[in-house]
Amino acid sequence: MDNKTDRKDVPRGLAVIEAGVKRAERGGPAPVDSWNPPFCGDLDMRIAADGTWYYLGTPIGRKRLVKLFASVLRRDADGKYFLVTPVEKVGITVDDAPFLAVAMGVENAGPDQVIAFRTNVDDEVRVDDGHPLRFEMEEGTGGLKPYALVRGRLEALVARAIYYDLVALGVIETVEGTPYFGVRSAGRFYPMAPAAALMEA
Repeated sequence: MDNKTDRKDVPRGLAVIEAGVKRAERGGPAPVDSWNPPFCGDLDMRIAADGTWYYLGTPIGRKRLVKLFASVLRRDADGKYFLVTPVEKVGITVDDAPFLAVAMGVENAGPDQVIAFRTNVDDEVRVDDGHPLRFEMEEGTGGLKPYALVRGRLEALVARAIYYDLVALGVIETVEGTPYFGVRSAGRFYPMAPAAALMEA
């Protein structure tokens, strides 16, 4: 935190974690994929589906603190999430995706269109080969949930309001002989669903 007054708002346990993370802070996301510290156990920290971070069941209201933790977040190949510094690795729980795409911008039009998102922790993500979009069926509703790769294995769920803006950019293209509805960005087509299924719906 920036001063003593700010620290009064931070639970002691969270302040200890913050101190450890700040020791690894270099500005922006840390090179967590290259660090291999010992596992120090699970932490009672959770990222809810709406992007809210919780510690001991209480929301972390300080965005600066959330951004600090997000900068050392890693998802391993087994799907588990960790906060990682050069000296320790602690497990946390993520309900859906760790980030939420809360704003969308579009450059150009037609085949040269480029889609970009801003996340709830202020990451700027340009949808391209290195940061692809994917779509999953939502359990219980049958609706689609779009995810954009932010970095490593960390994704941002596109917020519902932004999802409708994304759909408005949709076009139909043929993929392996089947017409699909989807969106284009940076020269690549990202299919959402077969066009026939949407017509039937």
